[in-house]
Amino acid sequence: MPLIQADGLKFFQFKAFQNAALVHGIFMRHGGVSPSRWHSLNVGGTVGDDSERVSENLRRIFATLDLDPDSAFDVWQVHSADIATADAPRAGQEHIRADIILTRTPGVALFMRFADCVPIYLYDPRKHAIGLAHAGWLGTVKQAARVAVEGMTLHFGSKPGDLVAGIGPAIGLDHYEIGGDVISAFRESFGQKAESHLRVSNSHTYLDLAGANQELLKDAGVEYVERADICTACAVLDWYSHRAEGGATGRFGALLCLNEDG
Repeated sequence: MPLIQADGLKFFQFKAFQNAALVHGIFMRHGGVSPSRWHSLNVGGTVGDDSERVSENLRRIFATLDLDPDSAFDVWQVHSADIATADAPRAGQEHIRADIILTRTPGVALFMRFADCVPIYLYDPRKHAIGLAHAGWLGTVKQAARVAVEGMTLHFGSKPGDLVAGIGPAIGLDHYEIGGDVISAFRESFGQKAESHLRVSNSHTYLDLAGANQELLKDAGVEYVERADICTACAVLDWYSHRAEGGATGRFGALLCLNEDG
């Protein structure tokens, strides 16, 4: 994933998306106005940071991509596999509870917030449609990645094999220890394939969230998946990590938009 620096901000893009008719980025925590503990580009509005600082951070992100903040469509993320379709920007309307956003409307900027969970990007170059999804352990157990692919097919007529997918920075296997309830739920959801994403070390069990979501995408028929392979918990100076920072942290932003000139 290429790293881009502009206007004091740093963000990554997927190689597969760079030459497409898209505007996108996954923003590191640098270049914002929030003080510690949210230092500095926090876009989370429910983590104790001042709302005016969050708004300024969002403005900076959108300005860096030459987008109007009013073009955003975001959701109240609730660790579900529910879909919101965005025909227009949210424009002050009440947040929909969902963890998947889909659109084929150019100029509508899909936006989500992360701090260890898996960002999943989808693009259909044939139908000119996009999707953005948020998958923590619960969203992974609910197979949000698969549901997002099925949603692209249902709403836009996408063929899974035409889709290009990206998996952004998320907590890595070495840092994501899980307990018995999560292990049981994961095994129930993934069946025999569960063990390939679990690692037991000294009686502790760890989950590969990114790998599990890649498998969900592949099983849904997506042939091309580009992975960031960046662990948020390994790099808290660059990314927010709920687990590594004991919950006292912010959220980094992920944006995906169809170019109006595309």
